[in-house]
This record gives sequence, C-alpha cells and structure tokens, in this order.
Amino acid sequence: MRFGSFEANLFSHELRKHGVRVRLPGQPFDILRILLERSGEVVTREELRQRLWPADTFVDFENGMNNAVKKLRAALSDSADHPLYIETLPRVGYRFIAPLDQTTGTPSQAPERLRIRWKVIVPISIVVVALVIGSYFYLRRTPKLAEDDSIVLADFANSTGDPVFDGTLRQGLSVQLEQSPFLSIVSDQQIQQTLRMMGQKPDAKLTPEIAQEICQRTGSAAVLDGSIVQIGAPYLLTVKAINCSNGETLVSTDSQASDKSHVLDALGKTAAQMRSKLGESLSTVQKFDTPLEQATTPSLEALHAYNLGRKASSEADWAASVPFFQQAVQLDPNFAMAYARLGNSYNNILETNLGALNTQKAYQLRERVSEHERLYIESHYYQDDTGDLEKARRVYELWAQSYPREYLATANLSYIDNALGQYDKALEEARETLRLNANGTSYLLLVGSFLNLNRLEEARATAEEAQARRFDSSFLHFDLYQLAFLQNDRAGMAQQVAWSVGKPGNAEDALLDFEAKTAAYSGKVEEAREFSRRAAAVAERGERTELAALENADDALQEALFGNAHEARQRAAAALGLSNARGVQFEAALALAFIGDAARAQTLVDDLSKRFREDTIVRFNLGPTLRAQLALNRKDSSTAIEILQVATQYELGSPGPYDVLYPVYVRGQAYLAAHQGREAAGEFQKILEHRGVVGVEPIGALAHLQIGKAYAMQGDTAKAKTAYQDFLTLWKDADPDIPILKQAKAEYAKLQ
Repeated sequence: MRFGSFEANLFSHELRKHGVRVRLPGQPFDILRILLERSGEVVTREELRQRLWPADTFVDFENGMNNAVKKLRAALSDSADHPLYIETLPRVGYRFIAPLDQTTGTPSQAPERLRIRWKVIVPISIVVVALVIGSYFYLRRTPKLAEDDSIVLADFANSTGDPVFDGTLRQGLSVQLEQSPFLSIVSDQQIQQTLRMMGQKPDAKLTPEIAQEICQRTGSAAVLDGSIVQIGAPYLLTVKAINCSNGETLVSTDSQASDKSHVLDALGKTAAQMRSKLGESLSTVQKFDTPLEQATTPSLEALHAYNLGRKASSEADWAASVPFFQQAVQLDPNFAMAYARLGNSYNNILETNLGALNTQKAYQLRERVSEHERLYIESHYYQDDTGDLEKARRVYELWAQSYPREYLATANLSYIDNALGQYDKALEEARETLRLNANGTSYLLLVGSFLNLNRLEEARATAEEAQARRFDSSFLHFDLYQLAFLQNDRAGMAQQVAWSVGKPGNAEDALLDFEAKTAAYSGKVEEAREFSRRAAAVAERGERTELAALENADDALQEALFGNAHEARQRAAAALGLSNARGVQFEAALALAFIGDAARAQTLVDDLSKRFREDTIVRFNLGPTLRAQLALNRKDSSTAIEILQVATQYELGSPGPYDVLYPVYVRGQAYLAAHQGREAAGEFQKILEHRGVVGVEPIGALAHLQIGKAYAMQGDTAKAKTAYQDFLTLWKDADPDIPILKQAKAEYAKLQ
C-alpha cells in the first residue's frame, strides 16, 4: 500500500520511504497494517488490544500501546498535534487519514478487482508462468544475501608493485558499499577485535584465509575478496563474493582502468555491479551511488592517507589519526570526509577549536559527497560545531531510518541524550548500538549510561565484558577510574593511573587530572595542585593546548568553590591565555563569578553567548548558570532563580567534563540566599542522588555542606548535624586552612 512517500508491504512487513527501508519493529508495523486495512475508519484502542495483545498476555497495555504508536509516528515523521497520516481520537482510538495510492487498495476491495474475463486471464497467465519459470532459473543462478547477513571486506591482492593501492582500494570499496542501505559491512573495530581473539595483530593484512575466518567468527555470510593486476598500461580490478561456510564463489565482477588515474572510477563501477549482484534493488543502487571520486577524492595518495587515519581512529587512537587526515586534506583540499574525520579526531582529544574549523570545512564541501557521507558531515557539524543538539538529533534520526543496520546514528543519539540528561533513553539507544555492532564505542556508551543511572554493578560488568572481548581504550579506563571512585576503591583508581603512564594520546594527563579532582574532593588542596601541575606538564609536552587550558580552568573553578580567590584568579588567567574553547571559557568565567570578579565574568559570558548562539548547552545550561551567579553577586536571588528556569529541561545532563549539574548547584545557592531552605535542600539533594553523573566534581562533596545549611535554615537541627558530619568526614584529612572548611567548622559548632 502506498501513501505519500511511503510504501508498506503487508506481506513482508516492510515499510519503505522513497524505496529505502525504514526501521519499524513488529507491533508498530502491525498497528500500521490494521489502520491501513481500515483506512478512513476509527480503530479503537480496545480493538487493537484484542488483535495485538491476547487476553492471556501479561503486559502494561497502555504503555505498550502508547510506545508502539509513538514509534510508528517517528518512523512516519508524523505529529500527534498536526497529523498527516494517523489521527488520534482521545480515549477512543486512531484513524488513518492520508489518501492511499489509487493503484493499491485495502484487502476488502480485492475481490472486485478480480472480475476480469477469462479470455483475458488465460493468455496473460501463460505469459506470467513463462516469466516465473525464467525468473526462477535466473534467481537460482544469482545468489542473494538475506536481510540480516553481513559481509567482511578482505584486503585487495596487489600484484602491481605499487604500494599506493595497499589498503586504499579496500577503503574505496568500503566507501562505495557504505552508501547502500541494503548491505551491512563488518566494522573495522569488529575486525580488529576478532583478530585479537585469533591471536593476530589488529593491523594484520586481511588475506582471503584470515578474512574467511573473521567471517565465520562474526557470523557473517560472505567475504568480498578483491585483486588488482596491471596488464601493460591498463589495470584489471576483480571482486568476488565468497561464501564463508564453504568457500564457494557466490558472484564475481570486474572492470578495467585504462591507467592509474582511472582506477578509482573503475573501482566505483565494480562496487555498483557487486551491490546489484548481491541482491540490492536497482532503484537504491541508482539512488545511492555517488561516484567514488566525488564521494571521497580523485587522489589515490589522499585516499591512502585517509585509510591510515581511519585505521588509527577505529582503534580509538585519535591523536595518531590526526597527521594522516591532515596529509589527506593537504593532498586534496576538497576532500570533505577527511576534514570531517579530522574534526572528529580533534574533538575526541579535546581540541575542540581545531575540531570546529575542520568540521566547518567539511560542511562547506558537503554538496559533493554521497548521501551517507552527507548525513555524517551534517550531524557532526550540528553536534560539534554549532552545538545545536536538536538539529543534530533530527539528522541522526534520519540517518537511522535510511541506514537501519548502522550503529553510528544510534551511538550519537545515545551521546546526545546523555548530554541532555535523558538517561533512560540514552541507555536504550546504547543497547541498540551494541546490538547493531558490538564494538568499543557501543560498550563505552553502555558503561557511561549505567554510570549516569547509578547502576554501578552493571557498569562494571559491562566494562569487564568489553575488556574480555579485547575492546580496550583510554576512555574505558577513564570510566573504570570513575567507577572505582564511586565505589571507594582506591586500589582500583591507582590501577588505572598506573596503566596510563607513557600511553599515547591524552590518557596519562587525563587520569592525573582525575587524581587531582579526587584529592580536591577530600579537601587535599596541595596534593590536588601537585597532580594538576603534573597533568598540565604532560599535556603541554604532547602539545595538547586546549586540554592543558581545561585543566587550568578546572583548577580555577575548584579554588573558587573552596574560597581561594587569589589562586582561582591566577588559574583562570592561565587557562584563558591558552584557549577560549567553550568549556575553558565557561569554567574560567564561573570561577571569576564565584570570587566576585563580576566585570570580567560578564565579558566572558557575553562573548560565550555570542560565539555559541545556536549551542544547546550554552543556551540552556552554561549561559543561564553564569548569569544567575552574576545576579547572586548583586544580591538579587529572585532574578537568579528566574534566570535558571530555562535550564530545568537539561540541567541534569552530562555534556562534558566541566558542566555537570552546576545549574542545580547555583540554584541551590540562590534559594539559600533567598532563605528558602526547603527549596535549597531539594536542589542539593539532586546532586547527591546523581553521584554517577557528578563523579569526582567538587560539588559532589560540597553538596553535603550546602544541604546542611538548608536543613539548618528550616530549623531541622538533627538533619543539619548529620549533613555537616558527612561533609567533615569526607574532609577529615583536608588541608586545615581552606576558607570553606573553616566556615563549615564554625557553622557546625553553632549547631551543638
């Protein structure tokens, strides 16, 4: 049945948009089928319950129905308020309101269409039978992949003697095949993990034998085995699809390039032929078949460098990938995806200014790339450059619908929902990511989601499973450190720090920074300062300027919270002297606002809001927090509380290592200033209840002190004493001359 740009196949349970399959699970599709069969009629919720949830099914029907309809509307990009397809009749049911294509109809109309004279049917039937028989033998000789099959790409056998083809042709073939919504390619991360399980090096050459074993171990259907030979001046490229289980050739295709400069063009033609022979429809092959030289680069040398960068980034070695992507864009200044990957690598090593510059360049060149790559570039541009997470979310949702077998879209949706504090949704998306592709990224998302939900044992079990499957990265060790901290496991924290010594990238300085924050969490300021100096030195040796700036800004904020104004001002100046990145500027500005340097803080918040005017986190988290603190400096607590109303939607999010729950902390301070003890206690309780989000941030410790003040303000001396004791126990070994500690001891004495 066709309606709008959609086509629903009621027999195969498939929904397609413009010929591309849209992911729609069982019950939502069943609801769509019922509504289509009764198009224009009201279908009650009770009718749907009886057909889809039998009487002996023990399930929360109301939630199940609501979630199923919600998923159906998402697949159709429909709105409950302004429906194009499905109208809701409150407390009654639903009605399909869009016109159906006149070439189709409901099953009840089918008998009327069969009233045709037999003298017409008989000759047509003879032709149909002949076509069916012919098609049977044609399809028998053209093996196809099933929808849940995946394929492994082997390295090309290169007999030309030219090393530029090594790895490059496999990368080019991968780019072409990634355009297909039909094919599912085993990711490089999965391949590297499988190689480790086989006792091979993760960068081992994927010979036909090794590729076939990977294919069997990953439960894939076929290996694509390629070769290039030179016959005089021309080059011959051949690609075969080999059955993993028996080694038989399923299909084979080849093409010829007149010279070296036409090899990529020939490879693109080979890929298109292979997609068709493996069973993809002609319509999607034609629709999603941007020429390789346009989708990537006409330069073999640039593609070779890009391939090396992809290999490094697939192992989460982002720092090592940077020079390869830089070389790729130097060789081809119009290589859009190389800019995009370079921007992503910079962002992952916290060099966000450089990341934004390269992401912008990719965005400017996006018109020349494939649909698949355009989705990558636009989503990362909105997420990492403008910071508009809602726009990024919409692109990722389109990506997930267009390429339902890929994991990157759901992975980034999980990241966004964690950033916005929607942790249950983020966990669901992380699980879907792991289902689509069990790799290091999906395990990291799952561990992080469990941490944010305070589900520590599940976080640890997931991290241990990742390590058992040889998925290891510095980010996993950061999570293990946080987990050990939350479980008061000092030995576990030390183990992660020891692991990081001498590791490439930002592992060592980041874990030293964690050690600094852990010391500060207990009030050991001098010890924290020493760890911070060591972390900054490691970052500077690695020429990671922005990371060094962020560590200085961390120190400034910490010193300001503790009442050390002179040190806070010095660290803020050092941070801003190195970078004006979003996180650096926010922490420095908040530190200055806490110590009363309102003029400088105001200048910084104005600049932040101007430079990041579309940034979701700046608009709804960082900006309101800074402006509210400046209002508090003016003794205007009511304005501070009003300013922070805009932050309530996203205030519990964890968008970065520098801005977790600060809107909540400042609002709590505003309520204290307004002498509203009950409301203040509610804010600081949020911080105590979200330990997995707060982690080693100093407000996690200070929340005990501030909630004690709130209880005392309410006259609840018993609760106030307990809260002060909790804080003083945390700080039992603290440096004695910290201003906030002296104040806490004096206030506690008055409660006795």
